[in-house]
Amino acid sequence: MNLCQSLAKGMVITMQPIFDSQKPIFQSISEWLKDAILASIYKEEEQVPSITEISMQYNINPATALKGVNQLVDSGLIYKKRGLGMFVSTGARDTLLHQRQEQFYGDYVEPLVSEAKNLQISADNLKEMIERGYE
Repeated sequence: MNLCQSLAKGMVITMQPIFDSQKPIFQSISEWLKDAILASIYKEEEQVPSITEISMQYNINPATALKGVNQLVDSGLIYKKRGLGMFVSTGARDTLLHQRQEQFYGDYVEPLVSEAKNLQISADNLKEMIERGYE
């Protein structure tokens, strides 16, 4: 799916990269594409926007867009077909999901369990608290 098709479906408009001064623009482009793959906006074996489309849509330097996209190419999440464009690799969504789950564990679960132990909250009580959060 190219940018024009995405715009027609309203997908790109609802999910845009977030540019902030805390991280490089190329990293925001990379994270945006990862989020779009996770959200199934770009499905496996579907085309992602070209470097030109990304740079024009978000008014950024094409070299910056290329650097962000190449991070996904280097990690095997997308691949290039010469003369046709870039496509989401088979298994990319599952790979991203696994990576994010591992990151979630390290960022949230480990500190949660550590603090629960400090507060002498048993594993059973912690499970109950988490289940209560799902209600």
